[in-house]
Amino acid sequence: MSLVLILAATWALVALTPLLSRFLGRAVGWPLAAGLLAVAALLAARRPEGDITEAVQWIPALDVAFGLRLNGLGFLFAGLVLIIGAIVLIYSASYKSARATGFFTTMMAFAAAMLTLVLADDLVVLFVAWELTTIASFLLILGSGESGRRPATRTLLVTAVGGQALLAAVILIAVRTGTTELTAALGHDAWNDTGFTSAVAVLIAVAAMTKSAQFPFHSWLPDAMVAPAPVSAYLHAAAMVKAGIFLLMVFSPAVSAAVVWPILLITVGVITTIMGAVFALRTKDIKQLFAYSTVSQLGLLVAVIGIGTPLAMKAASIHVLAHGLFKAAGFMAVGLIEKRAGTRDVRELRGLRRSMPWDTAMLVLAAASMAGLPPLLGFISKEAILDAMISAPFGLGWIAAAGVVLGAALTVAYSLRLVLPLLTGRPFAVAPWRETWPMSGAVTVTASAGLLLGLVVPVLDRLVVPAAAEAARVPASKVPGLALWHGIGPPLLASVLAIAVGAVIAVLYLRSEHAEADAEERAFTAVGAVQATLDSIIAAGRRVGDLTRSDTPAGNLAVPLVLIAASAFALPGLWRGMPEHVADIQLVDSLLLAMTGLGTFAMMRARSRLAALVLLTVVGFALVLWFFALGASDVALTQLLVEILTVVVIVLVLKRLPREFDRESRRRRAVAVPIALLSGVAATAAVLTFSGHRDLAEAGRFFLEEAEGLTGGTNVVNTILVDFRALDTLGELVVLALTAVAIVALLDARPLASRRITPVATSVVEDPQRNALFMRDSGWILIPLMGIISVYALMRGHNAPGGGFISALIGAAAIILIYLASHNDRVPSLERPYLAISGAGILIAVVMGLVGLAEGAFLNPIHGEVLGVHVSTAIIFDVGVYLAVFGVILTAINRLGMTRTGEVTPAVIVEPPAESVANQEGPR
Repeated sequence: MSLVLILAATWALVALTPLLSRFLGRAVGWPLAAGLLAVAALLAARRPEGDITEAVQWIPALDVAFGLRLNGLGFLFAGLVLIIGAIVLIYSASYKSARATGFFTTMMAFAAAMLTLVLADDLVVLFVAWELTTIASFLLILGSGESGRRPATRTLLVTAVGGQALLAAVILIAVRTGTTELTAALGHDAWNDTGFTSAVAVLIAVAAMTKSAQFPFHSWLPDAMVAPAPVSAYLHAAAMVKAGIFLLMVFSPAVSAAVVWPILLITVGVITTIMGAVFALRTKDIKQLFAYSTVSQLGLLVAVIGIGTPLAMKAASIHVLAHGLFKAAGFMAVGLIEKRAGTRDVRELRGLRRSMPWDTAMLVLAAASMAGLPPLLGFISKEAILDAMISAPFGLGWIAAAGVVLGAALTVAYSLRLVLPLLTGRPFAVAPWRETWPMSGAVTVTASAGLLLGLVVPVLDRLVVPAAAEAARVPASKVPGLALWHGIGPPLLASVLAIAVGAVIAVLYLRSEHAEADAEERAFTAVGAVQATLDSIIAAGRRVGDLTRSDTPAGNLAVPLVLIAASAFALPGLWRGMPEHVADIQLVDSLLLAMTGLGTFAMMRARSRLAALVLLTVVGFALVLWFFALGASDVALTQLLVEILTVVVIVLVLKRLPREFDRESRRRRAVAVPIALLSGVAATAAVLTFSGHRDLAEAGRFFLEEAEGLTGGTNVVNTILVDFRALDTLGELVVLALTAVAIVALLDARPLASRRITPVATSVVEDPQRNALFMRDSGWILIPLMGIISVYALMRGHNAPGGGFISALIGAAAIILIYLASHNDRVPSLERPYLAISGAGILIAVVMGLVGLAEGAFLNPIHGEVLGVHVSTAIIFDVGVYLAVFGVILTAINRLGMTRTGEVTPAVIVEPPAESVANQEGPR
């Protein structure tokens, strides 16, 4: 099976998870685990074929392909992601007490995103997968409840900084190398440029350090411990933090020539190793201890990757595996202990060996591998790291080795600080084991694997050596194999020294008062610094928003209108004279211009809101006639329908507002009138200056000449909307759907104000009920006719004026007629699922976009013939446009104008007649 299909199968598991969870509940973890193991088996079956590269078209306009690559490095990380993920899912099936659809779906998405990341052979695919892991981790931490809200936000803030750094690196590489293909970009000659290489090296390092919790970005990892144990186990062992390590190993051969690379990685790595170990030693919460130990262990990995030799990459590769096993075992053991003992405080867990003997033994085994005790896999990887440091080809290696030895000694110390209290004390009551046996089994598998693989470590050569060779960009023959015993030498002596010093530190610490004392509050913490940064960003945004925050339209329009008006003073310097075609103004142009000007002036003088709306409509209809006169029938028809529907919707709002505008002060008029005049002058002059002297643009000429041949449609406007620029149209549809959602959300949060009505005379002419008689009678004919015209306009849109937008407006006009002809505001025939209709339009448009992938690009229309008639998927896309637009209008009518069945009719405020108001105000 191809890599693309294997990855697609993984994402298909994500899509199936909600359905499986509905039927299986929390037991869904078992089939999902089986699915991940099956994917791992498929990858293992492809691996003997050697390095594999595949690509399918994705964004052909940018020459971006969905490229995948399976090599030694990717295979190592893919195996870790899938196998540890499967074990954690089995563990979760017992850890969760009830159905957790969201949890399992996000965990599967996390696994799929990580697999996409480690298989990516395109910089854009790599970046997208990187950001997906960020989002998945945020959602998993957020899913822990109210306590997870702030930690999740802080985690997102820190890791998003790394995402921006990676994006900058991707752009630099793509622009300089001229390709987004990862393999080709890494082999380009551009890396010989020291400045370019140094810039990319810093950006990659920052991105990886935020993900892998390196100083000073380390705070998010222990902060994220509010997440459930399965999330912590997967995030720390195989997913989130390993993404940063993978990124460093992928780019190390290309950027290692930059002097800043080894200095930055080794320095930050050693500092983080020691700092994390000290914090781990001081904590009493065993979950926090494992969190800080993860920070420390990742520091080791970053430092050894900075060395960059084949020996160093072998050490990094084997430690990635060892760390994944003992860290998964440790965090899952913490969750098991918390589940059965009800606490994570190591001081309250004395005697755990007698209460939970087997699980305690597995925890001790994981801690021993973490401490680097022989013959566990952690010992082999730790010794390999020391060997790489001591053998480094530059003087920084010995200094780094000294720091790593200190970090290793502190690792032994906090490991003993964890396990020694558990081995002493009296037994205490714990929950029965029968409900948690899958959890215990998962801990046993990962902890025992560290021991078994340590004893037979040469069998890992086929996994570790190709990964190290790829990361060092050398042949596999240049990477030494693995062995438990390398003889007596500096690495072994350094390991023995670290174990001895760590044991002494642990004993001294356990005898001190600090081992039992509660943690003291510190005035300054890394988490506090991140939270302060977040608060400052929000406060700054609020201050910026305050500059333009206003509930009045005038307040929101003030800034852009002032800027436009100010630009009028700069235009004389750009003026190129009156365009030649301005002299060809026809009589109809003059009449329509006069009509527009008079309507605008009268609207400004209107005191009544309804009168202003009518006069605004006069201006709108003048523009409609102008468009028709200029031959833009599509635009004119659209404008006409929008004017009609806009009037109705605005009237629905106006009926809840006072009849007249508030009186304006002379000062406001003195400011507003000049700004309005200058804005109009600036806008007119800008159009004449920048567009008046141009002929038809090259793009316009292309559409006119090529549209029919490329799309089969003769309506150029419609072909632009649904063929050439369908992605723009899809974006507009999403905005429309969000408008419908916003209307609903706004009115649910703050109901409509009471209705305001003004009594009218009871004459036949002014009685609204009798006046609606004509609409009701004519509606029997007009409404079906408008529906037919709507469908007709939809079907003919590719070749004549019409299309999804116009036809939807015609259909919406029929809905308006039904509403206006009704006796009251309760119109059951219009009570339809308006949001679902609009959402269906978006769904149809997206599905048609995915269908276009068959022709090589998203939203690429597929053409064919049915019974000799040319057809295109763009027609179905237009149906999506129709439903999205129709749904928005239906939303407005339902929520602004109707009282739905079962709802209480809003209160009615009766205003005095206009004559009474005039008498009360006195002469004007």
